[in-house]
Amino acid sequence: MKTNRPQDRLPLGRKITYGLPAFALAMVGIPVYVHIPKFYTDVIGVNIAWIGAILMGVRLFDAFSDPLMGVVSDRTQSRLGRRRPFMLWGSIGLAAATFLLFVPPHVTGFAATAWFAMTIVALFAFWTVVTVPYEALGPALTRDYTERTSLFAWRDGLLIAGTLLAAASPVLIEGLQGNPATAAAQRQKFLWIALLYAPLLIGTCLWCVLRIREKEDGKASSTTLTIRNLKSVGRNRPFWILLTAYMIGALGSNLPATLILYYVQYVLESSRADLFLFLYFASGILLLPAWIGVSRRIGKKNAWLASMAINTLAFSGVYFLGAGDEWAYAVLVVVSGMGFGATLALPSAIQADVIDYDEFLTGRRQEGWYIGIWSVVKKLAAALGVGAGLTLLGMAGYAPGQVQPPEVIQTLKVLYALVPSVCNAAAFAIALAFPISPAIHRRIVESIALMKQGREVADPLKT
Repeated sequence: MKTNRPQDRLPLGRKITYGLPAFALAMVGIPVYVHIPKFYTDVIGVNIAWIGAILMGVRLFDAFSDPLMGVVSDRTQSRLGRRRPFMLWGSIGLAAATFLLFVPPHVTGFAATAWFAMTIVALFAFWTVVTVPYEALGPALTRDYTERTSLFAWRDGLLIAGTLLAAASPVLIEGLQGNPATAAAQRQKFLWIALLYAPLLIGTCLWCVLRIREKEDGKASSTTLTIRNLKSVGRNRPFWILLTAYMIGALGSNLPATLILYYVQYVLESSRADLFLFLYFASGILLLPAWIGVSRRIGKKNAWLASMAINTLAFSGVYFLGAGDEWAYAVLVVVSGMGFGATLALPSAIQADVIDYDEFLTGRRQEGWYIGIWSVVKKLAAALGVGAGLTLLGMAGYAPGQVQPPEVIQTLKVLYALVPSVCNAAAFAIALAFPISPAIHRRIVESIALMKQGREVADPLKT
């Protein structure tokens, strides 16, 4: 398939440069959500109920801050463009907040709780300042249908690689420590993690800001966060189809992420959860280039549907496993992971196309506004996945560190494998209705160009 415009072709170095911040930003994932809460409860002494309440409050804060940040970046005009100033200065604040969270002072009681609250709020505030403009930058780099697939595959591939490093770094550091179980060793471990990630965050964002130039070939949004914004999004039917399918799929996919440690320990009766996670992520990274080729042949929508089908069909088999089925589980994890990278990268590339359609409808470029909405849905899906999974597991009678009754084992199997498979099947059915094909996207881009010349054009989705 021919590209839309030659100038929309992106060199490989440019794609990697854009993707590098995602590698560092993956730090705000496993270390923050998995390791930091346990560090603050077991080592610093913060009550676990307060940890949960503070983290939930941060999620609610994100529901307002993400769309607001998107609109602010849409309206910004500066020498560095609309997105890059926030990436530059926000990365410095994010690095500082990361260091302060990972290296707390020797305090206890209310002071320790207050420290956690202030630093985690600061971390997520600066995370929003960086990531919403950063993700909004991607769709503006090229309008080419297939180049976007490659661009976001590189970004999300580096995100997966960063997640692998983030998951492995605590284990690697502990391996170098003499007695990693002591409080002093735990503090030392998180100090080294902070010293690794703080400069990495600043360095990758700075390199991206210096090397990437924004293509401002659309009119910047001049709106505020009002009913006008909501109406413009409400008219964008392809976006709602994409967002609904993604949200339902994300609700399902967050359950396995939350419950894998429980499933592997109590259902498979295995201690190899870290190995299975590595196999899943590694499979996703290795197959990403192949999915780029597939999307060029059959289009992004069809490639996304195929990846969901592979992921779902393989993972549904996990429901039927039991104690000792490590090899069968490993095979299913690898096959399921083959579709994982595509289910992450292709929706981002498709989202860039619906933002183009919004420009046709409104005459404005509102990448930040759309990315903000997308980010809220992504975070709420994660929060609901965590909350529902652990709550239902507790209601079934889960008791930590003990042999679990049959009711808990069955609940684990349903939540870990069956519910995600049903969610993915529902997402697949909804995504079938997505209307933007390569040919229609080409007409959208051509229609935008004609509108800039003052000519009237018909809606590309209705012709």
